[in-house]
Amino acid sequence: MNLSRREFLQVLAAASAAGFSLTGCGNGSEQAANGVRTATGPSNPYELAPFGNVSILHYTDCHGQLLPIYFREPNINLGVGEMNGRPPHIVGTRFLEYYNIDHPSLWSHAYTFLDFVELAEKYGKVGGFAHFATLLKNVRAQRPGALLLDGGDTWGGGSGTGLWTNAQDMVDIQKMIGVDVMTGHWEYTFGAQRVQEIVENDFAGHIDFVAQNVVDADWGERIFKPYVIKNQNGVNVAVIGQSFPYTPIANPRHMVEGWSFGIRHNQMQEVVNEARAEGAEVVVVLSHNGMDVDIKMASLVDGIDAIMGGHTHDAVPRPLEVKSPNGHTCLVTNAGSNTKFLGVLDLDVRGGKIQGYKYKLLPVFANLIEPDREVADYISNMRNQTVTYDGETFNMQEKLSEELAEAEDLLYRRGNFNGTFDQVICDALIEQVDAEIAFSPGFRWGTTVLPGQKITFEHVMDQTGLTYPAVTRNAMSGEMLKTILEDVADNLFNEDPFLQQGGDMVRVGGLKYAIDPTKRIGERITDMELNGKPIDPSKSYVVAGWASVSEEPPGDTGRKIWDVTAEYLRDHKSIRVSELNTPVIRGMDGNLGLEK
Repeated sequence: MNLSRREFLQVLAAASAAGFSLTGCGNGSEQAANGVRTATGPSNPYELAPFGNVSILHYTDCHGQLLPIYFREPNINLGVGEMNGRPPHIVGTRFLEYYNIDHPSLWSHAYTFLDFVELAEKYGKVGGFAHFATLLKNVRAQRPGALLLDGGDTWGGGSGTGLWTNAQDMVDIQKMIGVDVMTGHWEYTFGAQRVQEIVENDFAGHIDFVAQNVVDADWGERIFKPYVIKNQNGVNVAVIGQSFPYTPIANPRHMVEGWSFGIRHNQMQEVVNEARAEGAEVVVVLSHNGMDVDIKMASLVDGIDAIMGGHTHDAVPRPLEVKSPNGHTCLVTNAGSNTKFLGVLDLDVRGGKIQGYKYKLLPVFANLIEPDREVADYISNMRNQTVTYDGETFNMQEKLSEELAEAEDLLYRRGNFNGTFDQVICDALIEQVDAEIAFSPGFRWGTTVLPGQKITFEHVMDQTGLTYPAVTRNAMSGEMLKTILEDVADNLFNEDPFLQQGGDMVRVGGLKYAIDPTKRIGERITDMELNGKPIDPSKSYVVAGWASVSEEPPGDTGRKIWDVTAEYLRDHKSIRVSELNTPVIRGMDGNLGLEK
């Protein structure tokens, strides 16, 4: 069903009458030419008056989630150094105070973890591409020529259908909803050949894939177009791509063998200058750096008007205004994850310059938006396909629908340390692989399961569906365990954003420890123990893990992580996380990114 604008607003009015609190949003921002910003808070979250003559629509990090889901925002997102107390490192009640958002409300539920179960039961699921498509059409209807940017992490990392269709499910959806430009990260885990096949065939004439920072390792030549210029209502808008700079480190290098990544901020300056020389009046960077990296880049590179960011899954209601070396203002944003949000940046461009802007980050609540019938039918038909994967032939919908166990607790993955679903995976590894300690990657993707919900195989794939799922079992010394924890902690808490490699702290099972993020590498991790006894640096421990970046993972058990997790759930039937194994956090008193 394609709703008219009047029908769309009627749906919202009916939802409001049914008890949905739509007030207290305080999440908009606008910047007049004189520099005065005012908070906006209409009673209808999707009533968005047009402004200016250039509109940039943005979503990112959907991780293959085609259907509406539950998704809990973090209660721990620590900032260190100059990042302390600055968005996106503000959570919970401090977040609501910072952005002037009432609680409880639709908006507080969208942006924070507060009273999550109660409000999830009231407001329902978020995201879903059929619902997203309806919202998108209605926003576009008042914004002729608006550009839709996809920030990456779209094809993979957390989707059974994405894995089993080799990303074709998401590629088809991107074309259906009219994506104009995208960049990448988890896309590369399908392999360089598959990425180029999609870009050169499926995307040809439809979507521009841009990445200024991906080059041939031998010759330094760019693999993709660095940018594209689109004319919108007589204004030339350049969109420069910035793929995740640490792809060959965070993910298997062999999948993009021969390609070199990196932040390449000096080359970014050259590309901005080139786009300006070609006639660009507005320069937007479509980034998968992570927000802290974007903020630093904006402070180093002249001529960028806006960075539409992704990777760190941060829902940021108001852009940060960052000054470049020559005093140019760059707006830095991040649009959350899981198609939970649509970012709308409206610009008033006159005389070749931006005279003012308005920005809105719209939460996508499935109960408030009628699904687009064409997109909904595609998703339903695609999920009902029979496929063959790893020698097994099956119907995707039937496989995903298998009920494995029931959740007695809220199961989630999001935050700097263990989430409850991470705990389930670690417990599964220890039990199923007969290990003393389990390591699970600090991925930020993964959906949420409410207490009382059945845990399905789809929920497991939401947490584990990736192209390198091998489960490993190895002996590691206590010294090696500390080295691993210190290395990951430095990737997360280094005071220089350019030395952070994204993701969160490795999740651990069995092992307990304390961490002080304010310390230097080698000094952050202390008080390591197992079963109440200190870890002996010289002793050997049996450690299970998964998602090794090695082409042939040492200690490969021959099992895949989703099978190990599913078997554990089938065995236990009912899942309660009696104790969440999070570290003792030190040195973070008063940090706005920590709320219990």
